[in-house]
Amino acid sequence: QVQLVESGGGLVQAGGSLRLSCAASGRAFTGYTMGWFRQAPGKEREFVASINWSAGSTYDTDSVKGRFTISRDKAKNTMYLQMNNLKPEDTAVYSCAAFLGTVGGRREASYRYWGQGTQVTVSS
Repeated sequence: QVQLVESGGGLVQAGGSLRLSCAASGRAFTGYTMGWFRQAPGKEREFVASINWSAGSTYDTDSVKGRFTISRDKAKNTMYLQMNNLKPEDTAVYSCAAFLGTVGGRREASYRYWGQGTQVTVSS
């Protein structure tokens, strides 16, 4: 059974940085896409970034381009989200997710497995 566990959230001032981790277990992830989503209070969950586990190719949403970087360490079965120059509007619960496949990584409905989420709060 696939398990995803996020860590690394916290409180940071605007302009600061955080690195989120998503530890994955339960199987080999060849052929999987893994992604980060976030949900701010009162808003729907939105796509942040995704990565093809095997090839390492990445996609991210326009609002985080140039500030956030998604990556993965195959040896550690861990995915990361490096977040720099954080803004108050980045405040949200960040969740990692995974599915078998390489198409549709921007769509929440594609993902079968989800972590519990980690809170990121950016103060102004």
